[in-house]
Amino acid sequence: MTETLLTVLQFADGLFPSGGFAHSFGLETYAQTGAVRDAAGVAEFVRAQLGGSAGPADAVAAACAARRAGAGDLAGCAEIDRLLDAMKWVPEFRAASLQMGRQTARVAESAGDAFMVAVARAIDVAEMPGHHAVVFGAALGRHDVEPETVAAAYLHSTATLLVNTALRLVAFGQIEGQRLLASLRPLIARLAHEAAAAGADEMWSFTPALEIAGVRHAGLEARMFRS
Repeated sequence: MTETLLTVLQFADGLFPSGGFAHSFGLETYAQTGAVRDAAGVAEFVRAQLGGSAGPADAVAAACAARRAGAGDLAGCAEIDRLLDAMKWVPEFRAASLQMGRQTARVAESAGDAFMVAVARAIDVAEMPGHHAVVFGAALGRHDVEPETVAAAYLHSTATLLVNTALRLVAFGQIEGQRLLASLRPLIARLAHEAAAAGADEMWSFTPALEIAGVRHAGLEARMFRS
C-alpha cells in the first residue's frame, strides 16, 4: 500500500520530468489578451480545462489504460491512445501531450518493467502515439493503482501544472494557488469517479474557446511557453 502511494506521488509530482513546465495549454494566450488576469480568472480557466477536456477525455484514457496495462494488454493501451489522439486537433496541445507522454515513458521504462519497456518501444516505432494520459495510466496500472485513483492523480497533476503556469503569467501568488488546488478537490474527485466508470468509447471533449486560444498561441509576438 505504501509503495503504491509512493508511485502515485512520484508520477503526479509537479517536478516529474515530463516537460509539462514548458506548456500553458492556452493560458498564455488568455493572459496576454487580458482575459485571465487574477485568481478568479485562473480558477475559471482551470475548471474549464478539467471539466471540459481533462476529465471526460484524458482522465478516462488514463483510467482505461491503467486497467489494460494491469492486464498486460499492450494492444488495448494502443487502441485507447489512438482514440485520444483523434480528439486532439490543436497542433500545440497535441504536441505537448505527445512530448509529455514520451518523457513519461522513458522514465517508466527505466524501472525495468517489461510492459513499460514495450510501451516505450511501441511509441518509438510509431505503433502508438504515446499521449501523456495513456502512458501515465499504464505506468500506474502496472503498480496496481486503482483506476479512480489514477484518474484523480492525473487530474491533480494537470491542475498543479496549470496553477504553476499561472504563477508566471498573472498576478497570482503561491497561497492563492494552494487555495485554488484545495477548492478543486470536490471537482477532481467527481471527475475521477466518472472517468473510472466510463469506457474508452465514452471519451469526449468540448472546450472550443480554449482550443481557439491554443491555435492563437502560435501567433503571439512573444511567448514564454510552447503551448
